[in-house]
Amino acid sequence: MPTAAFASADAIRILFSRAMSDMYREEVPQYGALLRLVADVNEATLREHPKLRESLERAGEIERLSDERHGAIRLGTAGELATIARLFAVMGMHPVGYYDLSTAGIPVHSTAFRPIDDAALATNPFRVFTSLLRLDLVADPELRAEAAAILSRRSIFTPRALELTESFERKGGLTQPEAESFVREALETFRWHSQATVDRQTYERLAAAHRLVADVVCFKGPHINHLTPRTLDIEAVQRGMPARGIDPKAVIEGPPERACPILLRQTSFKALEERILFVGETGALEGRHSARFGEIEQRGAALTAKGRTLYDELLAGTRGEVQVGAAGAKAGDYAGELSARFAAFLDDATAMREAGLAWFRYAPTPAGLEAAAVGGAPDRSLEALVAAGHVAFDPIVYEDFLPVSAAGIFQSNLGTDAQSNAAASGRQAAFEAALGRPVHDEMALYAAAQARSIERTLAALEPTARRAVA
Repeated sequence: MPTAAFASADAIRILFSRAMSDMYREEVPQYGALLRLVADVNEATLREHPKLRESLERAGEIERLSDERHGAIRLGTAGELATIARLFAVMGMHPVGYYDLSTAGIPVHSTAFRPIDDAALATNPFRVFTSLLRLDLVADPELRAEAAAILSRRSIFTPRALELTESFERKGGLTQPEAESFVREALETFRWHSQATVDRQTYERLAAAHRLVADVVCFKGPHINHLTPRTLDIEAVQRGMPARGIDPKAVIEGPPERACPILLRQTSFKALEERILFVGETGALEGRHSARFGEIEQRGAALTAKGRTLYDELLAGTRGEVQVGAAGAKAGDYAGELSARFAAFLDDATAMREAGLAWFRYAPTPAGLEAAAVGGAPDRSLEALVAAGHVAFDPIVYEDFLPVSAAGIFQSNLGTDAQSNAAASGRQAAFEAALGRPVHDEMALYAAAQARSIERTLAALEPTARRAVA
């Protein structure tokens, strides 16, 4: 079958991300309120900051902003992880980065499935933070074996979803009708099911080991536990949530508010208490389970290894100095300490670029293109062209996640704002073995994106006469 007959991976990802958003809005009504709040804040921010709008337009960020989402799921077995990787591949989403949250007391390790090339990210940057339960961290061997047995009996994918995934792999694509069927079938994996697959006693024993163990093991599938829109001003969203009937968590995870945002800032409302029905019981004996919550994110500049090292040092120093309590105690002290320490991190795009702290995307300016048309600048080095005003630069948006912030959001999901400090540990090889493939190195992806932009820019500024001869 000719390739032209297939729906593109970008098109399938767009269909899926919008279908997921519609489903989650029905399941969690406050998600709709979050979307309206974020849209209002983004509109006001763009209106009040024309330079920000100009930068976003130059980088192609405006078009993707309203569609931008990330979701999160938790899987129970290596087989589920390997198969979900195949489903995401149909949508042009690949595993990027490794996050081990066990160091923060969260018994999972994770990756993020997302697009990895510039055009796909610009079209739709939908991401799913995907965690795999670590049953080896359940101390009781009998309970661990029981949980493994429960998970082995479930199938989280519909037969048709698996059939269409195999067809994609065999033929190299899906037709438009097949793509639409694939989205409908894949969506079932992420749907909430209020009927538990275990009895109350089993649920309570697993929850006593860790509430996330019960969340993963006791249900038909890995219900989407949050779906996150992107805002341009997370402080305004945090302030605006109570007026919309939403109770935000006490601490915004990530770096402090800055003139030039970096990495990722996240906030959320605490997990809903939802009714569930245990095996062998009637509706009169419904239980309660906290699984799903609302989250909002603000994305800033992707940092180089040098910038990330400085970020990690400043964040660790803040967390070592101020401990936020379970109910949000000392949240104000924490915010003040964070801002004070991050004064050491340059807060200007030009300064960050010159210091090698962040990755940038370069583009020719109108003045540069005009100069190229009449012979070009005598010195065509990148720095000379920037100094001459012939090349503009904008920070590359951070497309990934932060271990400490992810742990903080997970803690909020568990009903607490007590802070946790997570760092990568040595389980990546085991995770990749379960995944069936290596994860992409996020730093390598950002370096390649910057290099491509420099190459395109210098080519565009090649003097017209020289290009004609070539």
